[in-house]
Amino acid sequence: MSPHTAAPSDLWWKNAVIYCLDVETFADTDDDGCGDLGGLVERIDHVANLGATCIWLMPLYPTTNRDDGYDITDYLGVDGRLGDLADVVEAIRHAGDRGLRVLMDLVVNHTSNGHPWFEAARHDRDSPFRDYYVWTDDPASEEGTAEENWTWDDAAGQYYQHQFAPFQPDLNIANPAVRHEIAKTVGFWLALGVSGFRMDAVPFLVQVIEGTGDDPGAGKRWLHSLREYAMRRRGAVMLMGECNVAKEEVESFFEDHGDALHLQLAFLINQRLWLSLARGEAAPLEDLLRDLPVPPHDCGWATFLRNHDELTLDKLEPSERDEVFAAFAPDEDMRIYGHGIRRRTASMLGGDGPRLRMAWSLMLTLPGTPVMLYGDEIGMGEDLGLEGRMAVRTPMQWSHEPGAGFSDAAELVRPLLQGDFGPAHVSVAEQRRDPDSLLRFLTRLLHARREAPELGWGTSALLENDPPELLAHRCDWDGSTVVTVHNLSASPVAAELDLGTDVTGVDDLLELREHHVRDGRLRVELDAYGYLWLRTRAARA
Repeated sequence: MSPHTAAPSDLWWKNAVIYCLDVETFADTDDDGCGDLGGLVERIDHVANLGATCIWLMPLYPTTNRDDGYDITDYLGVDGRLGDLADVVEAIRHAGDRGLRVLMDLVVNHTSNGHPWFEAARHDRDSPFRDYYVWTDDPASEEGTAEENWTWDDAAGQYYQHQFAPFQPDLNIANPAVRHEIAKTVGFWLALGVSGFRMDAVPFLVQVIEGTGDDPGAGKRWLHSLREYAMRRRGAVMLMGECNVAKEEVESFFEDHGDALHLQLAFLINQRLWLSLARGEAAPLEDLLRDLPVPPHDCGWATFLRNHDELTLDKLEPSERDEVFAAFAPDEDMRIYGHGIRRRTASMLGGDGPRLRMAWSLMLTLPGTPVMLYGDEIGMGEDLGLEGRMAVRTPMQWSHEPGAGFSDAAELVRPLLQGDFGPAHVSVAEQRRDPDSLLRFLTRLLHARREAPELGWGTSALLENDPPELLAHRCDWDGSTVVTVHNLSASPVAAELDLGTDVTGVDDLLELREHHVRDGRLRVELDAYGYLWLRTRAARA
Protein backbone atom coordinates (compact mmCIF):
# COMPACT_ATOMS: atom_id res chain seq x y z
CA MET A 1 0.00 0.00 0.00
CA SER A 2 1.43 3.38 -0.99
CA PRO A 3 1.78 6.17 1.59
CA HIS A 4 -0.78 8.21 -0.34
CA THR A 5 -3.33 5.41 -0.04
CA ALA A 6 -2.88 4.97 3.69
CA ALA A 7 -2.48 8.62 4.66
CA PRO A 8 -6.08 9.85 4.21
CA SER A 9 -7.28 7.36 6.83
CA ASP A 10 -4.47 8.08 9.28
CA LEU A 11 -4.69 11.87 8.96
CA TRP A 12 -8.45 12.19 8.70
CA TRP A 13 -8.47 15.92 9.48
CA LYS A 14 -6.75 16.79 6.21
CA ASN A 15 -9.94 16.14 4.24
CA ALA A 16 -12.53 16.70 6.97
CA VAL A 17 -15.48 19.08 7.13
CA ILE A 18 -15.99 20.39 10.66
CA TYR A 19 -19.41 21.55 11.91
CA CYS A 20 -19.38 23.72 15.06
CA LEU A 21 -22.44 23.66 17.29
CA ASP A 22 -23.52 24.60 20.79
CA VAL A 23 -25.60 21.85 22.41
CA GLU A 24 -27.41 24.57 24.37
CA THR A 25 -28.88 26.11 21.21
CA PHE A 26 -29.15 23.10 18.89
CA ALA A 27 -32.23 21.08 19.94
CA ASP A 28 -34.25 20.64 23.14
CA THR A 29 -35.87 17.30 24.02
CA ASP A 30 -37.07 17.86 27.61
CA ASP A 31 -38.90 21.13 26.90
CA ASP A 32 -37.02 23.22 29.43
CA GLY A 33 -36.08 25.72 26.71
CA CYS A 34 -32.42 24.71 26.67
CA GLY A 35 -30.85 22.41 24.11
CA ASP A 36 -29.47 19.11 25.34
CA LEU A 37 -27.43 16.10 24.28
CA GLY A 38 -30.62 14.18 23.55
CA GLY A 39 -31.47 16.89 21.04
CA LEU A 40 -28.09 16.51 19.41
CA VAL A 41 -28.73 12.78 18.99
CA GLU A 42 -32.18 13.43 17.50
CA ARG A 43 -30.82 15.94 14.98
CA ILE A 44 -27.44 14.38 14.23
CA ASP A 45 -28.62 12.99 10.88
CA HIS A 46 -28.92 16.58 9.66
CA VAL A 47 -25.18 17.10 10.22
CA ALA A 48 -24.27 13.82 8.55
CA ASN A 49 -26.55 14.40 5.56
CA LEU A 50 -25.14 17.88 5.11
CA GLY A 51 -21.74 16.35 4.39
CA ALA A 52 -19.83 17.20 7.56
CA THR A 53 -17.44 14.58 8.89
CA CYS A 54 -16.70 16.03 12.33
CA ILE A 55 -18.69 17.86 15.03
CA TRP A 56 -16.99 20.49 17.17
CA LEU A 57 -18.90 20.86 20.44
CA MET A 58 -18.67 24.24 22.12
CA PRO A 59 -18.15 23.92 25.92
CA LEU A 60 -20.63 21.61 27.63
CA TYR A 61 -18.91 21.52 31.03
CA PRO A 62 -20.45 22.65 34.35
CA THR A 63 -20.35 26.43 34.37
CA THR A 64 -21.53 29.57 36.11
CA ASN A 65 -22.75 30.52 32.61
CA ARG A 66 -21.53 34.10 32.61
CA ASP A 67 -19.62 33.56 29.34
CA ASP A 68 -21.77 31.04 27.47
CA GLY A 69 -20.01 28.07 29.07
CA TYR A 70 -16.43 29.31 28.70
CA ASP A 71 -16.33 29.97 32.47
CA ILE A 72 -15.83 26.36 33.53
CA THR A 73 -16.20 24.93 37.05
CA ASP A 74 -15.33 21.28 36.28
CA TYR A 75 -13.34 19.95 33.31
CA LEU A 76 -14.45 16.37 33.92
CA GLY A 77 -18.20 16.91 34.04
CA VAL A 78 -21.24 18.01 32.02
CA ASP A 79 -23.57 20.96 32.55
CA GLY A 80 -26.65 19.37 34.11
CA ARG A 81 -28.97 21.33 31.81
CA LEU A 82 -27.42 19.50 28.83
CA GLY A 83 -27.26 15.96 30.24
CA ASP A 84 -24.57 13.85 31.86
CA LEU A 85 -21.48 11.85 30.92
CA ALA A 86 -23.58 8.90 29.78
CA ASP A 87 -25.38 11.21 27.37
CA VAL A 88 -22.00 12.36 26.01
CA VAL A 89 -20.99 8.75 25.38
CA GLU A 90 -24.32 8.08 23.69
CA ALA A 91 -23.95 11.14 21.46
CA ILE A 92 -20.42 10.10 20.47
CA ARG A 93 -21.68 6.61 19.64
CA HIS A 94 -24.46 7.96 17.45
CA ALA A 95 -22.00 10.27 15.74
CA GLY A 96 -19.64 7.39 15.05
CA ASP A 97 -22.46 5.33 13.57
CA ARG A 98 -22.87 8.08 10.97
CA GLY A 99 -19.18 8.49 10.24
CA LEU A 100 -18.87 11.64 12.33
CA ARG A 101 -16.01 12.32 14.71
CA VAL A 102 -16.41 14.59 17.75
CA LEU A 103 -14.13 17.41 18.96
CA MET A 104 -14.37 18.92 22.43
CA ASP A 105 -13.62 22.54 23.23
CA LEU A 106 -10.54 22.59 25.50
CA VAL A 107 -10.60 25.87 27.45
CA VAL A 108 -7.62 25.76 29.80
CA ASN A 109 -6.24 29.29 29.78
CA HIS A 110 -8.69 30.18 32.56
CA THR A 111 -11.42 28.74 34.78
CA SER A 112 -14.51 30.27 36.34
CA ASN A 113 -13.93 32.01 39.66
CA GLY A 114 -16.48 29.49 40.90
CA HIS A 115 -14.16 26.54 40.17
CA PRO A 116 -13.26 24.58 43.34
CA TRP A 117 -9.58 25.12 42.53
CA PHE A 118 -9.99 28.89 42.70
CA GLU A 119 -12.13 28.72 45.83
CA ALA A 120 -9.44 26.68 47.56
CA ALA A 121 -6.69 28.96 46.24
CA ARG A 122 -8.24 32.22 47.41
CA HIS A 123 -9.00 31.00 50.94
CA ASP A 124 -5.66 29.36 51.77
CA ARG A 125 -2.21 30.59 50.73
CA ASP A 126 -0.78 27.20 51.66
CA SER A 127 -3.25 25.30 49.47
CA PRO A 128 -1.63 23.36 46.59
CA PHE A 129 -4.21 25.10 44.39
CA ARG A 130 -2.82 28.55 45.21
CA ASP A 131 -0.18 28.15 42.52
CA TYR A 132 -2.81 26.99 40.01
CA TYR A 133 -3.43 30.71 39.43
CA VAL A 134 -1.30 33.82 39.02
CA TRP A 135 -1.13 36.27 41.97
CA THR A 136 0.64 39.51 42.82
CA ASP A 137 0.74 42.12 45.55
CA ASP A 138 1.39 44.93 43.08
CA PRO A 139 0.11 44.76 39.46
CA ALA A 140 2.22 47.77 38.52
CA SER A 141 5.37 45.75 39.22
CA GLU A 142 4.39 42.94 36.84
CA GLU A 143 6.17 43.51 33.53
CA GLY A 144 4.35 42.64 30.34
CA THR A 145 0.87 42.90 31.88
CA ALA A 146 -1.74 45.65 32.07
CA GLU A 147 -3.19 46.73 35.41
CA GLU A 148 -6.72 46.16 34.13
CA ASN A 149 -5.86 42.46 33.82
CA TRP A 150 -5.54 42.17 37.61
CA THR A 151 -8.38 42.07 40.16
CA TRP A 152 -8.13 42.33 43.94
CA ASP A 153 -9.56 39.42 45.94
CA ASP A 154 -10.37 40.14 49.59
CA ALA A 155 -10.23 36.52 50.70
CA ALA A 156 -6.86 35.93 49.02
CA GLY A 157 -5.36 39.26 50.06
CA GLN A 158 -3.77 39.59 46.62
CA TYR A 159 -4.55 40.45 43.02
CA TYR A 160 -5.17 37.63 40.54
CA GLN A 161 -4.50 37.80 36.81
CA HIS A 162 -7.15 37.46 34.11
CA GLN A 163 -6.51 38.05 30.41
CA PHE A 164 -10.27 38.05 29.84
CA ALA A 165 -13.12 38.81 32.25
CA PRO A 166 -12.53 39.23 36.03
CA PHE A 167 -14.72 36.19 36.67
CA GLN A 168 -12.28 34.09 34.60
CA PRO A 169 -8.97 33.89 36.52
CA ASP A 170 -5.99 32.74 34.44
CA LEU A 171 -4.59 29.31 35.11
CA ASN A 172 -0.85 29.20 35.79
CA ILE A 173 0.16 26.88 32.95
CA ALA A 174 3.78 27.27 34.03
CA ASN A 175 2.94 25.10 37.04
CA PRO A 176 3.60 21.40 36.18
CA ALA A 177 0.63 20.42 38.35
CA VAL A 178 -1.69 22.48 36.15
CA ARG A 179 -0.23 20.93 33.00
CA HIS A 180 -0.87 17.53 34.59
CA GLU A 181 -4.53 18.50 35.12
CA ILE A 182 -4.76 19.51 31.46
CA ALA A 183 -3.29 16.20 30.34
CA LYS A 184 -5.67 14.37 32.65
CA THR A 185 -8.60 16.25 31.10
CA VAL A 186 -7.43 15.35 27.59
CA GLY A 187 -7.01 11.70 28.51
CA PHE A 188 -10.43 11.55 30.18
CA TRP A 189 -12.38 12.81 27.16
CA LEU A 190 -10.34 10.70 24.75
CA ALA A 191 -11.29 7.66 26.82
CA LEU A 192 -14.94 8.59 26.31
CA GLY A 193 -14.43 8.56 22.55
CA VAL A 194 -13.73 12.07 21.31
CA SER A 195 -11.31 12.41 18.40
CA GLY A 196 -9.65 15.66 19.35
CA PHE A 197 -9.92 19.15 20.73
CA ARG A 198 -10.28 22.73 19.64
CA MET A 199 -7.87 24.51 21.98
CA ASP A 200 -8.97 27.96 23.10
CA ALA A 201 -6.58 30.96 23.16
CA VAL A 202 -3.39 28.97 22.50
CA PRO A 203 -1.00 31.99 22.36
CA PHE A 204 -2.00 32.93 25.91
CA LEU A 205 -1.09 29.45 27.13
CA VAL A 206 2.30 29.62 25.46
CA GLN A 207 2.99 33.12 26.82
CA VAL A 208 2.34 32.05 30.41
CA ILE A 209 4.92 29.27 30.16
CA GLU A 210 7.51 31.34 28.32
CA GLY A 211 7.01 34.37 30.56
CA THR A 212 8.28 32.57 33.65
CA GLY A 213 11.80 31.68 32.51
CA ASP A 214 14.57 32.27 30.03
CA ASP A 215 13.56 29.53 27.57
CA PRO A 216 11.69 31.07 24.59
CA GLY A 217 10.74 27.65 23.22
CA ALA A 218 9.25 26.14 26.37
CA GLY A 219 5.63 26.93 25.47
CA LYS A 220 5.78 25.34 22.04
CA ARG A 221 7.52 22.28 23.49
CA TRP A 222 4.65 21.92 25.92
CA LEU A 223 2.24 21.87 22.95
CA HIS A 224 4.47 19.20 21.43
CA SER A 225 4.38 17.11 24.61
CA LEU A 226 0.58 17.52 24.91
CA ARG A 227 0.19 16.31 21.33
CA GLU A 228 2.44 13.32 22.02
CA TYR A 229 0.49 12.47 25.17
CA ALA A 230 -2.85 12.71 23.35
CA MET A 231 -1.61 10.53 20.48
CA ARG A 232 -0.39 7.88 22.93
CA ARG A 233 -3.92 7.76 24.32
CA ARG A 234 -5.57 7.75 20.89
CA GLY A 235 -3.44 7.57 17.77
CA ALA A 236 -5.66 9.50 15.38
CA VAL A 237 -6.30 12.40 17.75
CA MET A 238 -6.27 15.96 16.38
CA LEU A 239 -5.48 19.28 18.10
CA MET A 240 -6.94 22.38 16.43
CA GLY A 241 -5.73 25.64 17.92
CA GLU A 242 -7.17 29.13 18.11
CA CYS A 243 -4.04 31.10 17.15
CA ASN A 244 -4.86 34.60 16.01
CA VAL A 245 -1.26 35.76 15.61
CA ALA A 246 0.86 37.65 13.09
CA LYS A 247 2.02 35.96 9.89
CA GLU A 248 5.56 35.69 11.24
CA GLU A 249 4.38 33.62 14.21
CA VAL A 250 1.90 31.14 12.75
CA GLU A 251 4.48 28.62 11.60
CA SER A 252 5.87 28.22 15.11
CA PHE A 253 2.55 26.85 16.39
CA PHE A 254 2.96 23.88 14.05
CA GLU A 255 6.56 23.61 15.35
CA ASP A 256 9.54 22.88 13.10
CA HIS A 257 8.44 19.42 12.02
CA GLY A 258 4.71 19.71 12.57
CA ASP A 259 4.93 18.34 16.09
CA ALA A 260 2.68 20.85 17.86
CA LEU A 261 -0.84 21.70 16.61
CA HIS A 262 -2.35 19.69 13.77
CA LEU A 263 -4.65 22.49 12.59
CA GLN A 264 -4.70 26.24 13.17
CA LEU A 265 -7.87 28.26 12.72
CA ALA A 266 -6.94 30.44 9.75
CA PHE A 267 -7.63 33.95 11.06
CA LEU A 268 -5.24 35.61 8.62
CA ILE A 269 -6.87 33.92 5.62
CA ASN A 270 -10.31 34.80 6.94
CA GLN A 271 -9.55 38.49 7.40
CA ARG A 272 -8.00 38.89 3.94
CA LEU A 273 -10.91 36.93 2.45
CA TRP A 274 -13.40 39.42 3.85
CA LEU A 275 -11.31 42.32 2.59
CA SER A 276 -11.36 40.73 -0.88
CA LEU A 277 -15.14 40.32 -0.63
CA ALA A 278 -15.50 43.97 0.39
CA ARG A 279 -13.41 45.18 -2.56
CA GLY A 280 -14.65 42.63 -5.08
CA GLU A 281 -11.01 41.93 -5.91
CA ALA A 282 -8.75 38.95 -5.36
CA ALA A 283 -5.52 40.80 -4.53
CA PRO A 284 -5.85 41.02 -0.71
CA LEU A 285 -6.31 37.27 -0.42
CA GLU A 286 -3.84 36.43 -3.17
CA ASP A 287 -1.09 38.52 -1.57
CA LEU A 288 -1.48 36.62 1.69
CA LEU A 289 -1.61 33.18 0.08
CA ARG A 290 1.65 33.90 -1.75
CA ASP A 291 3.46 34.65 1.52
CA LEU A 292 1.74 32.33 3.98
CA PRO A 293 3.93 29.44 5.19
CA VAL A 294 3.10 25.99 3.84
CA PRO A 295 2.05 23.80 6.80
CA PRO A 296 3.98 20.57 7.44
CA HIS A 297 2.65 17.40 5.83
CA ASP A 298 0.24 16.32 8.56
CA CYS A 299 -0.79 19.88 9.55
CA GLY A 300 -3.02 22.47 7.94
CA TRP A 301 -5.24 25.53 8.18
CA ALA A 302 -8.80 25.33 9.45
CA THR A 303 -10.60 27.76 7.14
CA PHE A 304 -13.93 29.43 7.85
CA LEU A 305 -16.24 32.22 6.74
CA ARG A 306 -17.62 32.78 10.22
CA ASN A 307 -16.99 31.28 13.64
CA HIS A 308 -18.89 31.43 16.93
CA ASP A 309 -17.01 34.52 18.17
CA GLU A 310 -16.79 37.95 16.59
CA LEU A 311 -15.48 38.19 13.04
CA THR A 312 -12.17 39.71 14.04
CA LEU A 313 -10.37 42.13 11.73
CA ASP A 314 -7.53 42.94 14.10
CA LYS A 315 -4.74 41.96 11.68
CA LEU A 316 -5.92 44.35 8.97
CA GLU A 317 -4.63 47.89 8.65
CA PRO A 318 -7.07 50.46 10.11
CA SER A 319 -8.01 51.71 6.63
CA GLU A 320 -8.61 48.14 5.44
CA ARG A 321 -10.72 47.43 8.52
CA ASP A 322 -12.80 50.50 7.77
CA GLU A 323 -13.45 49.14 4.26
CA VAL A 324 -14.79 45.87 5.66
CA PHE A 325 -16.85 47.72 8.27
CA ALA A 326 -18.35 49.97 5.60
CA ALA A 327 -19.29 46.98 3.44
CA PHE A 328 -20.56 44.55 6.08
CA ALA A 329 -21.06 46.37 9.40
CA PRO A 330 -22.02 49.97 8.61
CA ASP A 331 -23.84 50.47 11.93
CA GLU A 332 -21.97 50.78 15.21
CA ASP A 333 -24.06 48.10 16.95
CA MET A 334 -22.90 45.58 14.33
CA ARG A 335 -19.32 45.97 15.62
CA ILE A 336 -17.54 44.81 18.76
CA TYR A 337 -14.21 45.47 20.49
CA GLY A 338 -13.34 48.10 17.89
CA HIS A 339 -12.04 45.48 15.46
CA GLY A 340 -14.77 42.86 15.12
CA ILE A 341 -18.17 42.24 13.54
CA ARG A 342 -21.01 40.45 15.32
CA ARG A 343 -23.05 39.46 12.30
CA ARG A 344 -23.58 36.17 10.47
CA THR A 345 -22.34 35.36 6.97
CA ALA A 346 -25.71 35.42 5.20
CA SER A 347 -26.83 38.78 6.54
CA MET A 348 -23.46 40.37 5.72
CA LEU A 349 -23.65 39.15 2.13
CA GLY A 350 -27.25 40.17 1.50
CA GLY A 351 -28.97 36.85 2.12
CA ASP A 352 -29.05 33.81 -0.12
CA GLY A 353 -27.88 34.73 -3.59
CA PRO A 354 -24.91 34.51 -5.98
CA ARG A 355 -22.55 36.47 -3.72
CA LEU A 356 -23.17 34.29 -0.65
CA ARG A 357 -22.88 31.10 -2.67
CA MET A 358 -19.65 32.23 -4.31
CA ALA A 359 -18.19 33.03 -0.87
CA TRP A 360 -19.01 29.52 0.33
CA SER A 361 -17.49 28.01 -2.80
CA LEU A 362 -14.33 30.06 -2.36
CA MET A 363 -13.89 29.15 1.31
CA LEU A 364 -14.46 25.45 0.64
CA THR A 365 -11.73 25.39 -2.01
CA LEU A 366 -9.04 27.27 -0.10
CA PRO A 367 -6.06 25.25 1.23
CA GLY A 368 -7.07 23.61 4.48
CA THR A 369 -9.95 22.02 6.37
CA PRO A 370 -13.28 23.89 6.23
CA VAL A 371 -15.15 24.75 9.43
CA MET A 372 -18.74 25.95 9.45
CA LEU A 373 -20.99 27.32 12.19
CA TYR A 374 -24.38 25.73 12.87
CA GLY A 375 -27.19 27.54 11.10
CA ASP A 376 -24.99 29.03 8.40
CA GLU A 377 -25.98 26.19 6.10
CA ILE A 378 -29.51 27.64 5.97
CA GLY A 379 -28.46 31.30 6.08
CA MET A 380 -29.41 32.27 9.64
CA GLY A 381 -28.85 35.87 10.67
CA GLU A 382 -27.99 37.58 13.94
CA ASP A 383 -29.89 39.20 16.80
CA LEU A 384 -28.17 42.51 17.48
CA GLY A 385 -30.40 42.97 20.52
CA LEU A 386 -28.36 40.32 22.34
CA GLU A 387 -25.17 41.25 24.11
CA GLY A 388 -21.81 40.95 22.39
CA ARG A 389 -20.99 37.67 20.70
CA MET A 390 -24.34 36.19 21.69
CA ALA A 391 -25.82 37.89 18.63
CA VAL A 392 -24.73 34.93 16.45
CA ARG A 393 -25.56 32.20 18.99
CA THR A 394 -29.34 32.01 18.69
CA PRO A 395 -31.34 28.74 18.60
CA MET A 396 -31.16 26.57 15.51
CA GLN A 397 -34.14 27.07 13.18
CA TRP A 398 -35.48 23.65 12.28
CA SER A 399 -38.99 24.71 11.15
CA HIS A 400 -41.34 27.68 10.93
CA GLU A 401 -43.49 26.37 13.80
CA PRO A 402 -43.61 28.07 17.22
CA GLY A 403 -40.28 27.37 18.90
CA ALA A 404 -38.73 26.84 15.43
CA GLY A 405 -38.62 23.09 16.05
CA PHE A 406 -35.90 23.83 18.60
CA SER A 407 -38.15 23.57 21.68
CA ASP A 408 -41.79 23.50 22.76
CA ALA A 409 -41.03 25.52 25.90
CA ALA A 410 -42.64 28.91 26.39
CA GLU A 411 -39.31 30.52 27.29
CA LEU A 412 -36.11 29.65 25.44
CA VAL A 413 -32.48 29.81 26.52
CA ARG A 414 -32.08 32.59 23.95
CA PRO A 415 -34.71 34.38 21.83
CA LEU A 416 -35.47 33.21 18.33
CA LEU A 417 -34.54 35.47 15.46
CA GLN A 418 -37.20 37.79 14.09
CA GLY A 419 -37.61 39.37 10.67
CA ASP A 420 -36.31 38.21 7.31
CA PHE A 421 -33.77 35.80 8.81
CA GLY A 422 -36.14 34.31 11.40
CA PRO A 423 -37.67 30.81 11.23
CA ALA A 424 -40.73 32.04 9.32
CA HIS A 425 -38.41 32.59 6.34
CA VAL A 426 -35.29 30.52 7.10
CA SER A 427 -35.54 26.93 8.34
CA VAL A 428 -34.20 23.45 7.70
CA ALA A 429 -37.63 21.97 6.95
CA GLU A 430 -38.46 24.47 4.21
CA GLN A 431 -35.04 24.32 2.60
CA ARG A 432 -34.95 20.55 2.64
CA ARG A 433 -37.98 20.57 0.33
CA ASP A 434 -36.60 23.23 -2.01
CA PRO A 435 -34.08 21.88 -4.55
CA ASP A 436 -32.70 25.39 -5.11
CA SER A 437 -32.25 26.26 -1.42
CA LEU A 438 -29.01 27.25 0.28
CA LEU A 439 -29.12 24.04 2.32
CA ARG A 440 -29.35 21.87 -0.79
CA PHE A 441 -26.63 23.94 -2.48
CA LEU A 442 -24.21 23.61 0.43
CA THR A 443 -24.95 19.91 0.79
CA ARG A 444 -23.94 19.46 -2.84
CA LEU A 445 -20.81 21.55 -2.37
CA LEU A 446 -19.71 19.75 0.80
CA HIS A 447 -20.10 16.34 -0.84
CA ALA A 448 -18.16 17.58 -3.87
CA ARG A 449 -15.47 18.90 -1.50
CA ARG A 450 -15.11 15.49 0.13
CA GLU A 451 -14.78 13.89 -3.31
CA ALA A 452 -11.91 16.22 -4.18
CA PRO A 453 -9.12 15.23 -1.76
CA GLU A 454 -6.72 17.38 -3.77
CA LEU A 455 -8.25 20.41 -2.00
CA GLY A 456 -7.46 19.09 1.46
CA TRP A 457 -4.25 17.22 0.74
CA GLY A 458 -2.77 19.05 -2.19
CA THR A 459 -0.09 21.65 -2.66
CA SER A 460 -1.82 24.90 -3.60
CA ALA A 461 -0.54 27.44 -6.14
CA LEU A 462 -2.15 30.57 -7.55
CA LEU A 463 -2.82 30.75 -11.29
CA GLU A 464 -1.85 34.23 -12.35
CA ASN A 465 -4.41 36.02 -14.55
CA ASP A 466 -5.27 39.52 -15.63
CA PRO A 467 -8.75 40.38 -14.30
CA PRO A 468 -8.28 41.69 -10.73
CA GLU A 469 -11.71 40.33 -9.83
CA LEU A 470 -10.72 36.71 -10.53
CA LEU A 471 -9.03 34.34 -8.09
CA ALA A 472 -7.79 31.08 -9.63
CA HIS A 473 -5.67 28.44 -7.97
CA ARG A 474 -4.72 24.80 -8.39
CA CYS A 475 -4.25 22.00 -5.87
CA ASP A 476 -1.95 19.14 -6.87
CA TRP A 477 -1.91 15.83 -5.01
CA ASP A 478 -0.86 12.29 -5.90
CA GLY A 479 -0.72 12.97 -9.65
CA SER A 480 -4.11 14.69 -9.77
CA THR A 481 -5.00 18.39 -10.01
CA VAL A 482 -8.12 20.38 -9.15
CA VAL A 483 -8.42 23.95 -10.42
CA THR A 484 -10.92 26.40 -8.93
CA VAL A 485 -11.85 29.83 -10.29
CA HIS A 486 -13.92 32.51 -8.53
CA ASN A 487 -15.24 35.87 -9.65
CA LEU A 488 -15.44 38.14 -6.60
CA SER A 489 -17.23 40.94 -8.43
CA ALA A 490 -20.77 41.86 -9.47
CA SER A 491 -19.76 41.99 -13.14
CA PRO A 492 -18.99 39.17 -15.62
CA VAL A 493 -15.30 38.44 -16.18
CA ALA A 494 -13.26 36.37 -18.62
CA ALA A 495 -9.70 35.09 -18.54
CA GLU A 496 -7.37 32.59 -20.12
CA LEU A 497 -5.64 30.24 -17.69
CA ASP A 498 -2.39 28.41 -18.32
CA LEU A 499 -2.89 24.86 -17.00
CA GLY A 500 0.30 23.40 -18.46
CA THR A 501 1.08 21.84 -21.81
CA ASP A 502 0.39 18.32 -20.53
CA VAL A 503 -3.28 19.15 -19.79
CA THR A 504 -5.63 18.09 -22.56
CA GLY A 505 -9.00 18.59 -20.90
CA VAL A 506 -10.92 19.24 -17.71
CA ASP A 507 -13.94 17.70 -15.96
CA ASP A 508 -16.45 19.98 -14.25
CA LEU A 509 -16.94 18.79 -10.65
CA LEU A 510 -20.12 20.79 -10.00
CA GLU A 511 -22.06 20.95 -13.27
CA LEU A 512 -22.32 19.04 -16.53
CA ARG A 513 -20.63 21.69 -18.63
CA GLU A 514 -18.14 21.33 -21.47
CA HIS A 515 -14.82 23.18 -21.22
CA HIS A 516 -12.29 23.22 -24.04
CA VAL A 517 -8.55 23.21 -23.41
CA ARG A 518 -6.23 24.17 -26.29
CA ASP A 519 -2.45 23.87 -25.96
CA GLY A 520 -2.80 23.65 -22.20
CA ARG A 521 -4.81 26.87 -21.97
CA LEU A 522 -8.39 27.23 -20.81
CA ARG A 523 -10.62 30.23 -21.45
CA VAL A 524 -13.12 30.82 -18.66
CA GLU A 525 -16.10 33.16 -18.73
CA LEU A 526 -17.86 33.69 -15.41
CA ASP A 527 -21.07 35.52 -14.59
CA ALA A 528 -21.22 37.91 -11.64
CA TYR A 529 -20.01 35.99 -8.58
CA GLY A 530 -19.49 32.89 -10.73
CA TYR A 531 -17.18 29.98 -9.91
CA LEU A 532 -15.80 26.73 -11.31
CA TRP A 533 -14.35 23.54 -9.82
CA LEU A 534 -12.42 21.55 -12.44
CA ARG A 535 -10.25 18.44 -12.43
CA THR A 536 -7.63 18.39 -15.14
CA ARG A 537 -6.95 15.54 -17.57
CA ALA A 538 -3.45 14.96 -18.93
CA ALA A 539 -2.27 13.08 -21.96
CA ARG A 540 -1.10 9.56 -21.14
CA ALA A 541 2.63 8.99 -21.41
